[in-house]
Parts: sequence; C-alpha cells; structure tokens
Amino acid sequence: MTNENNEIVEHLADMELGQEGVVSKKEEVLKEKETEFKEAVNNSKAPKKRWYIVHTYSGHENKVKVNLEKRIEYMNMGDKIFRIEVPQKTVTKMKDGKKTDREEKIFPGYVLVEMIMDDDSWYVVRHTAGVTKFVGSSKKPIPAKDSEIKKIIHKTQNQVAKVELDVKAGDKVRIISGPFSEFIGDITEVYPDKSKLRAMVSIFGRETPVELEYKQIQKI
Repeated sequence: MTNENNEIVEHLADMELGQEGVVSKKEEVLKEKETEFKEAVNNSKAPKKRWYIVHTYSGHENKVKVNLEKRIEYMNMGDKIFRIEVPQKTVTKMKDGKKTDREEKIFPGYVLVEMIMDDDSWYVVRHTAGVTKFVGSSKKPIPAKDSEIKKIIHKTQNQVAKVELDVKAGDKVRIISGPFSEFIGDITEVYPDKSKLRAMVSIFGRETPVELEYKQIQKI
C-alpha cells in the first residue's frame, strides 16, 4: 500500500471515529431527554395534595381537628396530611346591654382536610374519633374544588362579626349611640340577617322611622 493510500485509510478511520463520537453523544443526549421525560411523567402521575371534606358527628368538629392533629404527629403522617380547617365565624350577642362573643360553625358537621390521599392517610383520617366518613363514595373520597376551598377559607378569614339581639317588633329600645342617642324607640321591623332594625322615634313631637344597627340600641 502506497503512502498515499495509507493517508487515505487513516483519514477515513479518523472520520469514522469522529462520526461514532457524534452518534455516541447524540445517543447520550437522547437518553438524558428520555430519562427527564419519564421523570416528568412519573411526577405528573404522583399523588398530589388536595382538600377533602370529612363528615363528623354534630358538635365534634373541633374535637376531630384536635384528635387528628395528635394522630398525625403520633403516626408520623406530616408528609401526607397537612392542614385541618373548621370554618367558623364570630357571632356577637347583645343581651341586657352586655356583649358576648362566640364562635359559630359555618358548615356544622364538616371538617376540611388537606392531604395526599392514599391507603395510609385515608386510614388515619377515617379512623379518627368523631369522623363518620369522607364526602364521596365509601371507596373513593372526592376531592373538593380548589376554587371552592379558597372561597371558604377567604370567607372565614375575612368574616365580619355577626351581631345577635333578642328583640322583636313591639319592643322598646334606648338608642345609645349615633345622632339619636338617648332617644327611646318602638321597634317596628327586625332584620336579623343584617343585624339591623327599624324603630319609630318621637322627634320634635313627630313619630319618625329610624333604621338602627343592633350595636346602637339597648333593650328596655
């Protein structure tokens, strides 16, 4: 073989090695991309934390919350069960001129649980004292819509205290604040949902209808 032929063979060999290097690198990149894709698919199939609604015995909502929090800690389930919420609102009651506050359940008999649903987490929640069932079928609890949960939690956090007053049409009340302070009125209508009422007040000898908030009056 001539020197020229040797040079050609060596050149071809170098080209083949180069091509193999390119192909090898391409295969490596493809394998990396395939691995990334498989991981993405697996992650998309991995269970995600969702909100579930749990039905409880009436009046046991807060007990269920406390019991479940203890079970989560004792059974080391903090990586699967995250938050327990009992939506409540503050109700202010006026009686004999005295104001008392109390917490009132927005959804009596229900507790919200944020969790990753699997056999273990289901068992921990379902077998907590006071829990009767998950909302949904017995075999497949149905997660609540995130938009609904956000509305409920937002409503709870921004709840305006509701005022209750034991009054009815025909009762006499003393106005204790506002422009008609110290006037006496006779209630004609009561609006419990608005914590307001309408009363007839004698102003300059003339009966005048006045709308008042519960906090502005005191029952006589």
